[in-house]
Formats: sequence, C-alpha cells, structure tokens
Amino acid sequence: QLVESGGGSVEAGGSLGLSCAVSRYTFRRNCVGWFRQAPGKEREGVAVIETGEIGSGVTYYADFVAGRFSISGDKRKPTVYLELNNLKPDDTAMYYCGARWGASCSSSIDSTIFGYWGQGTQVTVS
Repeated sequence: QLVESGGGSVEAGGSLGLSCAVSRYTFRRNCVGWFRQAPGKEREGVAVIETGEIGSGVTYYADFVAGRFSISGDKRKPTVYLELNNLKPDDTAMYYCGARWGASCSSSIDSTIFGYWGQGTQVTVS
C-alpha cells in the first residue's frame, strides 16, 4: 500500500525529492511519515504529516532535519512527499515511508508504533 520513489545519489549540498504513493486512505485521518535507516543503525524518524479527509495537515520533524527537509501531502492523489535540501553525507540511508492508519501524528516520530511500511528508496550523499 506504500510505494516510495525518488531516491538517488547526489553530492553534499544537493537536493532530492522523495514520493510515497498510498494506494488508498481507508481511514479519514492517518499519520504518514518518512524514516531512514543507515547500515548498522536503528531506523529513525525524519518527518511525519497528518493526512486524510479530516487530517489536520500538522507536520513534525526530527531535530536533525534543522529546516533542511520539508514533508507535504496531496489529498487529490494520496501521496506524501519529502523534499531533501542541503544534503549531507550523514543523510545517506535507506528512506522508508511508514503509516499509522486511523491515527493522529505526534512529535515523537517513533518508528516502533508505525505498522505499515514501503520497500524503501536509497539516498546516497557523497
């Protein structure tokens, strides 16, 4: 139900755009987010957005984002985007789209409470 696209390789300081296509929103409010996992590290939250017919659109970001990334959603074709700017080598990771159907988002961006995942898309920054 979640399909990511848009990863790739860029030089430090560059930008990438990621997309997460959601097959359909069964619930009227959902929390959809982006997470990443580097080799040998745990999966960590990047950003989340509350989507769906009655979703508030609220967004939360991990502290390390520091204004470099932007998450957004499109209700017309359920898709969640992540714009990555001023990328650093430490941003190199597999990026995953995750969802909590029928739930609100919180600022904790805890990956352990997200039950649905895409296959991931690789981002490499050199």
